[in-house]
Amino acid sequence: MTDALAVEAAAVVADLTLDDSVADMAARVLEWAPPRFALAGLSMGGYVAQEIMRQAPERVTRLALLDTSAREDSDEQRRRRGGLIALARQGRFKGVTPRLLPLLVHPDRLEDAELVGLVMGMAERVGRDAFLRQQTAILGRPDGIADLSRIDCPALILCGRQDALTAPALHEEMAFHMRGATLVQIDDCGHLSSLERPEAVVAAMRAWLAA
Repeated sequence: MTDALAVEAAAVVADLTLDDSVADMAARVLEWAPPRFALAGLSMGGYVAQEIMRQAPERVTRLALLDTSAREDSDEQRRRRGGLIALARQGRFKGVTPRLLPLLVHPDRLEDAELVGLVMGMAERVGRDAFLRQQTAILGRPDGIADLSRIDCPALILCGRQDALTAPALHEEMAFHMRGATLVQIDDCGHLSSLERPEAVVAAMRAWLAA
């Protein structure tokens, strides 16, 4: 669930597995997206959504950023990401997702076999090579905090209150810099909010689309 989402009459999920830079991912989305669209991105999709706002803000009617950040990686995050890249390059890609799981979901859901199986299956479908491209793109993304004040379309900032990967404080910071943004924090929810608490996320996004 790290995909950018372009919404017109129906939802369309972009393929973010083909490029190794956030700028190229955004450009690819813009190639096939309609002339005007609502845009939502979760996690890495949020980084791509912010890049789309830098490249073509006039095409976006409203923006939702879920469990993401406008900041570049901290030193600790870069070290962790580098370790995961090294594991994948050593042929131990299947070991990556179990290491990430405690950061991806609420602690109470680590024993939820259905949810864990869903996350593992998503990672397997992405595959090693696309994972490496995505991690390279994330490492190379710019710090975008200064760009947020230029966003003037209706905006939703949403996160799980127990998001261990992109903390609620990062979302509060984004909302502070975006004029009129609505901030929603979902209780008992980690990083993958749309999988963990889909009803709450859908309710927030319906309100966002109707605003």
